[in-house]
Amino acid sequence: MRQRSFDELGAPLSEVPFCVVDLETTGASPATSAITEIGAIRYLGGEETGRFQTLVNPQTEIPPFITVLTGITHAMVVEAPTIAEALPSFLEFLGTAVIVGHNLRFDLSFLQAAARELGYPPLTNRTVDTLALARRLVRGEVRNLKLETLAAHFAAPRPPTHRALADAEATAHVFWELLGRAGALGVTHLEDLLELPTARGTPTYGKLALTERLPRRPGVYRFVDRDGTTFYVGKAKNLRSRVRAYFYGDDRRSVAQMLRELERIDHTVCATELEAEIAELRAIAAERPRHNRRSRPPRTTHWVKLTAERYPRLSVVRTLGDGGPYLGPFRSKRAADRVVHALWDAVPIRRCRRPRSGSGRCAFAQLGVACCPCGGAVDDDEYAEVVERLRAGIERDPQLLLEPLRARMTRLALARRFEEAAELRDRHRSLARALERRRRWRALAAAGRLWAEDRNGEGLVVDDGVFVAAWNASSGRPLLPPYDPSPVPEVPPTVAHAEEADLLWRWLDRDGVEIVESTAPLALPARPVPVLVTA
Repeated sequence: MRQRSFDELGAPLSEVPFCVVDLETTGASPATSAITEIGAIRYLGGEETGRFQTLVNPQTEIPPFITVLTGITHAMVVEAPTIAEALPSFLEFLGTAVIVGHNLRFDLSFLQAAARELGYPPLTNRTVDTLALARRLVRGEVRNLKLETLAAHFAAPRPPTHRALADAEATAHVFWELLGRAGALGVTHLEDLLELPTARGTPTYGKLALTERLPRRPGVYRFVDRDGTTFYVGKAKNLRSRVRAYFYGDDRRSVAQMLRELERIDHTVCATELEAEIAELRAIAAERPRHNRRSRPPRTTHWVKLTAERYPRLSVVRTLGDGGPYLGPFRSKRAADRVVHALWDAVPIRRCRRPRSGSGRCAFAQLGVACCPCGGAVDDDEYAEVVERLRAGIERDPQLLLEPLRARMTRLALARRFEEAAELRDRHRSLARALERRRRWRALAAAGRLWAEDRNGEGLVVDDGVFVAAWNASSGRPLLPPYDPSPVPEVPPTVAHAEEADLLWRWLDRDGVEIVESTAPLALPARPVPVLVTA
């Protein structure tokens, strides 16, 4: 059975192995100095489980001031093992424990330099610096944050003496005292401890206690104010970690404002991360929280449709009805208009609203960019061919619509009309996205009830293009009522439906996902939407 990482476990501190480390060296830089002593103590659950101590022959002279500071003389290390001999034993003792030290960056720089020089991979152990913890937890209680000062403040039984093992003992005592302070702030797991040094200060940091009951599972969280109103909805792979991250160094103004308003945190656990994403979309669409400005669906939705007239034209509408085919939905009229212009560039569909018997030809007809019936010069069969090309491009072969745009963009670029070429590129991409979204929606809807599962045992159920349920390896597949097919529009009926379908398709398109069963095949049209490649 694979041993899971600390990140996967969200490990309680009582289950995390710690190794308190201290080094003595001949100087301040690993580039010009060497290690003279290593001291380390391992702990698990607060109990000591082992010690490591050795002098190290630096294979260089020890400066007199270092001897005065540490008491380590050349005679003491002349027969000691070199770092090449000592390091393998130390790394074996260290294992995968979390490394603890005071001003740990100094000691790690020497260990990493020695490992690199001897051909070992870099140390990847998680680290905790008691200097950073003390800066967060007791800065106002002590005159400085030196190890000697902290050890005295916490009445360490053995003060630091600039010898590796003694200093490791003093550091361990300080560490356990600081953990006690951190526990009062709700720090109970490794991830909490690692993030504590960057945690936000008062007054909002005290609200970290609101996260205590959050599980380390996928789900949706809601920030609720004192009036009981949900003002922000978010999703998370790990609810506890994600919500607590707001308190750890996130200095965005919007986050500070949310934390000031925060009174309660509600949450809903989901079986999978995908279910959490979809639940978030639905909650934002239903509740429209004031701080979810960017992800809120628009109050007015727009579609592009082909009108049901004798000479059909393109129209931007706010409701689904007769006519079609449709493209959309779009978050804004501007986005819909961009697709209309792309279709105008691709096919000479009617642009004006003049009747066939009107006087004179419109400007578009005169310029030859549109096959408008005004003036009576357009044959019905000729116009039907234009409409059929548009329909075929939307429903079967997108190349019919996108290739004219790409060819024209290339001509503009060769003529050094770069701004016009860039505008056409944006229209091409907008149209391609709209066509792809329509194809995917129709494919999902046509599959009826669909069951799919990935290689990790996570799965989903979709009915007529709409997410129904999810499961994971431990929960097993859900029991559902018999499938009852319902009429499905040719395009998503809301922006929220469209974004949900995008999430579903992205999940289904991953490596390792298999269709377990479906009432009809899940299939896209044979001709794909071409990808625009630009230099």
